[in-house]
Amino acid sequence: MSANVPFSLRVRLGQYEVEISGSREDVLKTVEDLPNLVTVVSEAFAQAGANVRVTDVQSSRDSIPATSSSTSGTYPSIQGSGNCSDAVLKLLETDWGRSTPRTLPELVEAMRVNAVHFPVTTLSGVLNWLVRKGKVKRWKTDKGYVYVLAGPNVTFGQVQPQSEASGGQ
Repeated sequence: MSANVPFSLRVRLGQYEVEISGSREDVLKTVEDLPNLVTVVSEAFAQAGANVRVTDVQSSRDSIPATSSSTSGTYPSIQGSGNCSDAVLKLLETDWGRSTPRTLPELVEAMRVNAVHFPVTTLSGVLNWLVRKGKVKRWKTDKGYVYVLAGPNVTFGQVQPQSEASGGQ
């Protein structure tokens, strides 16, 4: 096996995730130092208050860059069910989903963080279907369309969510 073949390892620490990529040899050398790495990354999580992704393992184990990968705070943890509509509903049922109406890009990123992967076109179609079924409400804002669970006690500020069962995007 060639040392230049790309290799990556993803480790989840609670709701945070670290991905180590590089040659197989470099990744395995880094894994040997995993206890020290976990301590360093955990401290970085605490200081940054955001998800941190470790990327591009270099030949030297001492030069691992850490970069913030979250633009909208911490995403909720959900279990993947293999069903896109279930994943969307689980996200919107969390405090994260109930606290603020969520845009399509936010839902895509929350699903990505949870290793629930569906194409954006699939997710968009599922959101339309959930709106038509009355399970989710959607309305347009300056950020684009936002989505919340449908229900009698769902209101956010002065905006009144309206189901767009008969309208398109």
